[in-house]
Amino acid sequence: MASPFQRNRKINLLKRSSGMPGSANFAIVEQDELAWGANQVLVRNRWFRVSISTRLMMSEEAESVKGIPFPPINVGDTLADAAIGQVVSAPADSGLQPGEFVLHPLGWREYAVVNVGDCTRLGTRQPNPVACLGHGWTAYAALTRATQVKPGDVVFVSSRAGAIGSMAGQIARKLGASRVIGSTGTPDKALWMKQTLGYDEVILRGEGSISEQLHRYAPDGIDVFIDIVGGEQLEAAVSHTREGARLVLLGALSAELANAKSTKYAPVEIDAFALIVKGVTLRGYSADENPEVFAEWLACVSQPSWADIEFPVTRFTGLETAPLALEETCSGKARGLVLVEL
Repeated sequence: MASPFQRNRKINLLKRSSGMPGSANFAIVEQDELAWGANQVLVRNRWFRVSISTRLMMSEEAESVKGIPFPPINVGDTLADAAIGQVVSAPADSGLQPGEFVLHPLGWREYAVVNVGDCTRLGTRQPNPVACLGHGWTAYAALTRATQVKPGDVVFVSSRAGAIGSMAGQIARKLGASRVIGSTGTPDKALWMKQTLGYDEVILRGEGSISEQLHRYAPDGIDVFIDIVGGEQLEAAVSHTREGARLVLLGALSAELANAKSTKYAPVEIDAFALIVKGVTLRGYSADENPEVFAEWLACVSQPSWADIEFPVTRFTGLETAPLALEETCSGKARGLVLVEL
């Protein structure tokens, strides 16, 4: 079918990045017409997420390094990330109606042609885009499926001001944690995390040993570690575990955001004997293992007892701001979810 719209704008990869991405890596492309098939939906995007993982996917290393956790973006490809849009046209047997909101994976463009099976229905009322596109549900899945927070647990979350970390500490508290510790790179973020997000203490990278700071804030050890960084923070967490501690690895920003180049390699030296003696569990986890958690998460945040949850977000307006949004995401300037509104 041909689109009735005269113009669609999207952002393509113009050249791969070496180091941090910038505006020169992208091109805004205009399409005069869209076409879609029998099992596809035409969606007008309203919001889309900008993720750190895009840096690795578009890097020069993505061409040569095998086994990166995300598919490489090739030169000429349109970038993509999770988006929320409204249905313009849909197959009669899809159950989707014009004007209905759907979650789908094709952001970085104003209109998207999406397979019916890739659309998650959000209803006809305007959804909370931060709750739907943010990584709160990832953090919730990690704390309820990959492990379970117990009343009285001491929880340590790395990259506390990021999209996952900014939600994980709040959720851990709701689930019964007695003490929540985070980490970040600047004093202003540390203050924000304590005053706005309710963290008890915040470890500052670059202000001395991570291990020494963690010992100061959790002298009796930690029970749960939600890790998005790896490296020195993972090493410190292992060395400060209590009996039966649970460590869940969700990311490795120490590799993805390395200054010289983005990579999939995140080596770290940990005390394996300590894991054995203390009965510590360590596992890698993706929320995609439990897709049912997304609906459970939305149900949770609609309850009065969760009404005080903060949804940190850095907002940008207009498709043309997406490259800047990615640059600020990768440089650490952004807080929480990075969202582009169209």
